Amino acid sequence: MAAELYMPKNGMDMTEGTIVRWLKEEGDPVEKGEPVMEIETDKVTMEAESPASGVLLKKLFQNGDVVPVLTTLGYIGSRGESLPEPPAPERKTSGGQSPETPAQNAAEYQVAVVGGGPAGYVAAIRAAQLGARVVLFEKDKLGGTCLNRGCIPTKTLLKTAEYLRYIKEASARGIRLDGGSVRVDMPAAVEKKDQVVKTLTDGVEALLRANHVTVIRGEARLRTARRIVCGGREYTAERIILCGGSKPVRLPIPGTQSRHVLTSTDILELKELPARLCIIGGGVIGCEFASIFQAFGVQVTIVEKMDRLMETMDADVSEELEKCMKRDGVVVHLCESVKEVLEQPDGLTVVTDHFQIECDKVLLSIGRVSDLDCLGDMAGEVRTENGKVAVDETMRTSVEGVYACGDINGRAMLAHAAFRMGEVAAENCVGDRQERCLLKYVPSVLYTAPEAACVGLTEEQARRLHPEGIQVGKFPMSANSRAVASGERDGFVKVIVEKDYGELLGVHIIGGLASEMIAEAAALMSAEVTAQEIVSRLIHPHPSYSEAFSEACGDALGACIHLPPKRK
Repeated sequence: MAAELYMPKNGMDMTEGTIVRWLKEEGDPVEKGEPVMEIETDKVTMEAESPASGVLLKKLFQNGDVVPVLTTLGYIGSRGESLPEPPAPERKTSGGQSPETPAQNAAEYQVAVVGGGPAGYVAAIRAAQLGARVVLFEKDKLGGTCLNRGCIPTKTLLKTAEYLRYIKEASARGIRLDGGSVRVDMPAAVEKKDQVVKTLTDGVEALLRANHVTVIRGEARLRTARRIVCGGREYTAERIILCGGSKPVRLPIPGTQSRHVLTSTDILELKELPARLCIIGGGVIGCEFASIFQAFGVQVTIVEKMDRLMETMDADVSEELEKCMKRDGVVVHLCESVKEVLEQPDGLTVVTDHFQIECDKVLLSIGRVSDLDCLGDMAGEVRTENGKVAVDETMRTSVEGVYACGDINGRAMLAHAAFRMGEVAAENCVGDRQERCLLKYVPSVLYTAPEAACVGLTEEQARRLHPEGIQVGKFPMSANSRAVASGERDGFVKVIVEKDYGELLGVHIIGGLASEMIAEAAALMSAEVTAQEIVSRLIHPHPSYSEAFSEACGDALGACIHLPPKRK
């Protein structure tokens, strides 16, 4: 079979390359690894090597052509060998080209994916890897909420906030900054955020192209279990994977229609910092934006109706997070419901049960709900539960041949969980397999300052589910040498261990690099490694934050080296 010669992607920022000149002509023999063309990017000129030995059968582009990364440039194989069909070009159904003639098959596609977010694009790529003819529909931008309006843009701004904190703390490390105060250039910060997002969305598009996935822009809805309508045209597929994602909740609070009341999408586009920001909701979105804007110099107030921030996390983590936020200047009002938002000549007034909060902007961060619009004419046939598409562990819905992954099924509204759901659905679609998506040990991360992360049960859940007894271990970051040297003494690692067998039931971390440390805990819990084995057999590098994990396990067993003995 002929090997494809691709436009290489050398680095995340590379989106296209220019063919300077071909070094071989059609029919010329080539050896694997032999240069066949010169390519120029915005940074370097380089040679592209042959992926196989044979002859150059076909050149699809000529000298001087500018070609997107991962696009097929030509074919190398045996002399006289027939060439595969060229990759299907991207289709457009609105504001673009007319779609091509449908493939002449029993079904136009083997797999159709609705939604190009984390679940959708992964499902499409995996199905294509397994040999399926795949089409993906996306009504907005590839990458979904996570890549365009959630995980990635917020983490880019959080990194900017982290730089600011380092600069403010620099004098304590003997670094003298001359030349005045430090401030945030918001237009530049937003531009950087947009650059990062574009780099990654371009990467997703290139991967879909390289895997010969047909991408159709437009809003797609089910007509039947085998038919999809998009842009006024009907498409057929043997199997359909729904990845419609989620949308922000907007509660019917009087006054929240003001242009100064923002969603999490709106606030990412702010080019001018408000002096005062009130955040309604103390969950993931609210706490992360509080960390960003507090570091940017904004007076931040959080209003949360529950009795603690991040009520889905372990109570000790919530308490530590609240303490750190308040110390940094964030005002936190718990057990408060917002009654209305009043627009004043000089700003807004947020009226709660017991307070009136003056501010310039309000962020609504109540949460997200599954977006079921893609169900279309099948809305009454695809079973839903509490506003989410009901699926089993194979990602199958109640309708034969229709699957649902990611936020639309609400099982774990996290991008990394969506990745796995998409893979499982694709494997079951194409191979008629019974792969299961097990979500018991999916880690959750909060990217605040300090970070927080968890996997498994909270202490409260563990005591309820294991009345026979648990052991709790906790190791403070203030006793971890790497954390002390780095000036990140806040937080701790907490483990919950089943008393009789030493099974890890839950791990909760708040402190430096919690988002990275939690991966080890999730992996060990999935492998059923016990707390005793972690203490006695695993060796962590020193000095490192990760040592705190094994020390916490030791504390649960009464064998922690770097803490004083517990009083009996």
